[in-house]
Amino acid sequence: MLHGITDINIFFDGWWTLFIIIPCFIGLFKENEKTGNFIGLLIGVALLLACQNIIDFHLIWKLAFPTILVIIGVSLIFKDTIGGKVNSEIRKLNEKRNGENGYCATFAGQNVNFDGQNFTGADLTAVFGGLKCDLRNAIIDSDVVINASSTFGGIEIYVPSNVKIKIKSTSLFGGVSNKANTKTDENSHTIYINGTAVFGGVEIKWQQHKKLLNI
Repeated sequence: MLHGITDINIFFDGWWTLFIIIPCFIGLFKENEKTGNFIGLLIGVALLLACQNIIDFHLIWKLAFPTILVIIGVSLIFKDTIGGKVNSEIRKLNEKRNGENGYCATFAGQNVNFDGQNFTGADLTAVFGGLKCDLRNAIIDSDVVINASSTFGGIEIYVPSNVKIKIKSTSLFGGVSNKANTKTDENSHTIYINGTAVFGGVEIKWQQHKKLLNI
């Protein structure tokens, strides 16, 4: 009996494609923007089938590029319809901004704190690095947008408890998650998160500021 169990081979042909398939499949249910995860899922399944000799590798290369272009094209055509009001508001807020508050962490870490400052939006970029943006004690007196892009890195955005969060996300082998306070007043100002994650992550968090905790 033990001999039969030890003969089980979990490393079947193409087992490594599960590291593509599983995250992308989960992302389809967690992310607002599903294009990147859908493309990743198709690629992962196609590679698995090829490893199992169900389809030919050469066929994948012939079909992959035009299929991806079609999916991207369709998503661009219908993005305003699918995203609706969130996409429209993000576009309007970005048009009003003059490019202030741009921060980039490349192969390093960076902390940005807006204690007591008037916050009007920001551009956050992490490439092989980590960036933390703390807005918990910031002054937010209007709707704002944060453009957050993470590539092989991570971005953490700490927000006040009295704002609403609305997200537009595009991810490929990554994700944008919202762990902020969801019980806010309907008249609260909104922080729009325009998030992009490629082999990385963007997290929106809320917790009491360390000053309030007397730490």
